[in-house]
Amino acid sequence: MHILTHKRIDRTLVGKPLFMSNGVSRVELLTTAAMAADDAGLVHGGFIFGLADYAAMLAVNHPHVVLGGAEVKFLLPVRVDRTITAHAQTREISGKKHMVSVTLKCGDEAVFHGTFTCFVLDKHVLSP
Repeated sequence: MHILTHKRIDRTLVGKPLFMSNGVSRVELLTTAAMAADDAGLVHGGFIFGLADYAAMLAVNHPHVVLGGAEVKFLLPVRVDRTITAHAQTREISGKKHMVSVTLKCGDEAVFHGTFTCFVLDKHVLSP
């Protein structure tokens, strides 16, 4: 795997890449107590979204890819100490715009699905 994007991201927060190839990625995240939103151990949705976003970025795998928007559905709650696997696949490319479908599973159960609109820019988004 040759990762070109998000090189400094903390993988304990967004997951560890398992596979990448031609518009596809698979990323795994072990949820931790630090991600809990409450005493019941519900993982905050921001961490779930972060995993999905990272998987989408890896499916595009360009140094200047950014997220433009997302349509998402949280299907089931996730508890701490569970492993979530993201499967991302580019569905359409139109110029700089890449539409990426992402599904997250905990075991065999889908817990999240989203469509991410990613843009490949000519230079870094923070460049003058």
